[in-house]
Amino acid sequence: MTTGKTAPRRLSIFGSTGSIGRNTLNVVEHLGGRDNFEISVLTGNGNVELLARQAKASGARLAVTASDRHYESLKSALSGSGIAVASGKSGLMEAADREADWVMAAIVGTAGLAPTLAAARRGADIALANKECLVSAGDLFLKSIREGGGKLLPVDSEHNAIFQVLEESQRHAVERVILTASGGPFRTASLKEMADVTVETARAHPNWSMGLKISIDSASMFNKALEMIEARHLFGLAPEQIEVILHPQSIIHSMVGYTDGSVLAQLGAPDMRTAIGYALSFPRRPNLPIERLDFARLARLDFEAPDEVRFPALRLARLAMTRGGVQGAVLNGAKEVALQAFIEGRLSFLAMADITERVMDDLAHLPPAAGMDDVFSADSQARQRASELMKLDLVG
Repeated sequence: MTTGKTAPRRLSIFGSTGSIGRNTLNVVEHLGGRDNFEISVLTGNGNVELLARQAKASGARLAVTASDRHYESLKSALSGSGIAVASGKSGLMEAADREADWVMAAIVGTAGLAPTLAAARRGADIALANKECLVSAGDLFLKSIREGGGKLLPVDSEHNAIFQVLEESQRHAVERVILTASGGPFRTASLKEMADVTVETARAHPNWSMGLKISIDSASMFNKALEMIEARHLFGLAPEQIEVILHPQSIIHSMVGYTDGSVLAQLGAPDMRTAIGYALSFPRRPNLPIERLDFARLARLDFEAPDEVRFPALRLARLAMTRGGVQGAVLNGAKEVALQAFIEGRLSFLAMADITERVMDDLAHLPPAAGMDDVFSADSQARQRASELMKLDLVG
């Protein structure tokens, strides 16, 4: 006699120790934890102590650190738990091959490309928080999703908002999408003030709690630039259909404009658990402990056009989309090198865009990608050229 109880849903969380990963585990626990979900894999990087705690608490079958040098520490921390341990690129690919119905792809940077693609080809539903999959390899990634037969569920708050309000039966009537941006800590800063920005001031986002690199990307609006390229691939849009508007309250997460003049928006508190919960429960809406909006207290919602002189990353995104090919991979690779140089004090805040544009121009001749090797080659060439430019002191 059957009880009618369904088997727990199998989940893998790539990047469980980051902000998105931690919020995903919070949502899983709120929605029933082990009663409703089975954690197949958790992956992290250097925060071995947290990864081990997460693996034990969730009952994960496999824990993977992306860094081989942390393997022994993770193995020791999980000794006697029965949880398998792996590390490095091979460990991430083992994670991708493990059976899971739903994969949170939240590994930051190009390190997340290969395992996410492998999980997509296997047919898992991909909750996408890794930007590089679409920015660097959009066409190839979407092909993997189609061939695998799984769903692609955007987790970035902006793309998740569009996903919620874009009526599938009305795609032909979509005129534009409008990505909102808070403007970050330098929304009203002058160019002169931005020239002296430090890592500490750049990481202080006014609304969202995020990791160091994502916070700085948000402050420079490179984060929004990457989201523009992602939106093009996710929703099949032309570059001119993608707009950005500054909205300092971060209450409207994005909008879709239709040919009849209607604009549909998704609103909510700035809490990533909303987007994660929707992706995890799609097409249902879960009951989550998210702050409810009090419109009387909000009183007003403000909007401003972005200044592409102070935030040139937006212009570079349009340039990459217009050029096509591997320019997204080039933009991202050069930006990552410039970002790391800024964090280490070797490059100024404003020079991150300068060096990225120079690299994009230098590598504008690269052909479109026929496969992932071409994507990785473009990324490698962009990183090498960015490093060369900084050694030549061609940027400040």
